[in-house]
Amino acid sequence: MGDTRGLLSDDSQIATDLNGQIAHRSLIEHSSRLSRTLHSVADGVWCLVGNGLSNQTFITAPQGIIAIDTGESIEEMRDALIELRTVSDAPVVAVIYTHFHYVSGTQAILDTEPVEVIWGHERIEGNLRRSATEIAPAYGRGLVEQFAMQLPIDGPDGNVNVGLGRAYRMPEHAPFTGGHVPATRTFAEATTIEVAGLAIEVTPAPSDADDSVTLWVPSLGVAVHNIMWPALFNVFAIRGEEYRDPRILLTGLDHLHSLGADHLIATHGPPLSGAEEIDHRLLAYRDSIQFLWDQTVRWTNRGATSAELAHRVQLPPAFGDDWLTQQHYGIAEHHARQIRTGLFGFFDGDPANILPLDTTDHAARVIDAMGGQEAVRERCQAAMSDDTRWALYLAAQLAHHPSSTDEDRGLLATALRTAARRTPSANVRNWCITKALDVEGTIDMSRHRTHRLGRRQVTGWDLATSAGVLRVMVEPEKLEGIDCHVAIHVDNESCGLHFRNHILCQTSGAEADNSLTCSRPTWDALLTGSTTLAEAIDSGEVSLTGDADAVRSAFGALDHTAFSR
Repeated sequence: MGDTRGLLSDDSQIATDLNGQIAHRSLIEHSSRLSRTLHSVADGVWCLVGNGLSNQTFITAPQGIIAIDTGESIEEMRDALIELRTVSDAPVVAVIYTHFHYVSGTQAILDTEPVEVIWGHERIEGNLRRSATEIAPAYGRGLVEQFAMQLPIDGPDGNVNVGLGRAYRMPEHAPFTGGHVPATRTFAEATTIEVAGLAIEVTPAPSDADDSVTLWVPSLGVAVHNIMWPALFNVFAIRGEEYRDPRILLTGLDHLHSLGADHLIATHGPPLSGAEEIDHRLLAYRDSIQFLWDQTVRWTNRGATSAELAHRVQLPPAFGDDWLTQQHYGIAEHHARQIRTGLFGFFDGDPANILPLDTTDHAARVIDAMGGQEAVRERCQAAMSDDTRWALYLAAQLAHHPSSTDEDRGLLATALRTAARRTPSANVRNWCITKALDVEGTIDMSRHRTHRLGRRQVTGWDLATSAGVLRVMVEPEKLEGIDCHVAIHVDNESCGLHFRNHILCQTSGAEADNSLTCSRPTWDALLTGSTTLAEAIDSGEVSLTGDADAVRSAFGALDHTAFSR
C-alpha cells in the first residue's frame, strides 16, 4: 500500500482509468469489486452490488421474497427489481431496512409488489429529519464533497468510485425520485421477528448510523449487516458526522463474528462466503478497529497532539493485505484524530491551538514570516513534486492571505489535485478535487452554504419541526433590542417563536403577544423561498396581530430570503 497515512511521496502509483480519470492505481483497481453484479449468495438469496452506493438484497422466504434496503431513489429500486426478475418470479411481500441511509426506493416495490409489511428501527424517521433540518447545509455540502456529486463522469477529475460503491446517485437513475415509505413495524432492541414465514434475529449494531442492525437468518446461515465494509471502516467521515465510537462498533463486530455465518452480506461491497474464510477476515477487520482505538489512546496518554497522532497511529502493513482493511474509503490518520476528539473534545493539548488566530490573520503572519507571498509561492511549487503535505499547507496559506491572487488560488487547486491523485482513499480524492473545482470557480458551491428547503421536504414536517429550523438562521446583530414573541398558526397546527437575547427560542406560543396566521401552502412557500413574508402579507395570505412592525423586524433578522427582503 505504500504510504499507509493516505498520501504518497511521489507519482509512482498514479494511473489513468478507462475514461481518462487520474487516480491512485489501487483505487482504480478497487472499482472491479464494486461493478454491477447480481451475486447468487445461497439458494434463494441474492445481493445486487453496483446498482448504487448501497446493495439491495433479496431473500426467499416461505411466503415470498424479502427485500432488504431500497437504495436512494425509486429509479434505483426499479432497476434492482428488474435484476431480481431475471432469477425469480416470486412476489416481494416484505421490506426490511438495515438503517436510515438507504430507504428511499421503497415506493418502487409498493407500486408493483404485494408488500405486506415494512420493518425498520424506530429511530429511522428521526434520523431522516435530523439530516434535513438544522444541519442541512453542512450535511448536504459534505455529501457533495465526499461522494463526487459535482465531479465529471470522465476525464482527469472524473469520478473513479466512492469507496463503498460506484457512485452516490448513479447517473442512469436520474432524476432520483424519492420514494421513502416509513416502516409499518419497528424494533429498538434485540429481538426475533417472523417475516414472510422466516425467522430473523435482529440485533442493534450501531456503525455509521445509530439505527443500524444486523439481521441473522439461522436457517440459511446468512447474516445481513452494515458493519463490515469493502474498506477500512470509517470512524471519521470527511463529510462530517456524529462521533462513531469504535468501542460500540467492536460490540457489533464481535456479535457478527460469534454467529459463525456461512454467508455475510453487507450494505456495501461483494458478499463473502465460507465460514472459515469469514472467521479469519472478519476477525482481522475487527482487530483493525481495536488497533486504531487502542493506539490513539496510548499516544494521547503520552501527550500526542492531533497532528502527531496522524503520524504516530498507522495500521501495520498486514492490514493492507486484504481489501477489506485497505484505505479506499477513509484513512487511518483521520480516524485517529476523530477518536481523540470524540473522547476529549477539539483541544488537543497543542499550545498553538488553545487560542488560535483567525484563519486569514494566521496566513498573513506565516507568509510574512517566510519572506512574503512570492517566496512562499516558490516554496510551494518546489514542494509539489515530493512533499505533498507541505505544498498543500503552503498553498492554503496563500489562498487565505488577504491579498491572495488568482495565481494563489490556482496553486491551491494544483496542490489539491496532486494530493487527490496520490491517495488511495476515494473520500480524500473526491473532497480534494471538489475543493479544487470550487477554488477555481468551475463549480458553484455557494448554494451548499445556505439552507435550501425543498417543498417535498417541508410538506412532510410538522409545524414545530419546520419552524424550529429557523433558529439556526438568526443573524444575531439584527436582533439587538428585539423581544418579540409570535404565535404561529398554520391550519390546525400551532407553535411559538420568541425572538429575544439575540436568539430565536421555540415555544408553544401560548403566552405570545403577537400572532402570524396562514395556510400550510403559504407557510411552505415561505420556507422554500417561493414567496416573501412582505408579499404574503400584502396579498392577505398571511395575517398578523399584535405589533405587526415588531413581527416584521423580528423575522427580518433571519438569514433567509423570504424574511429578510
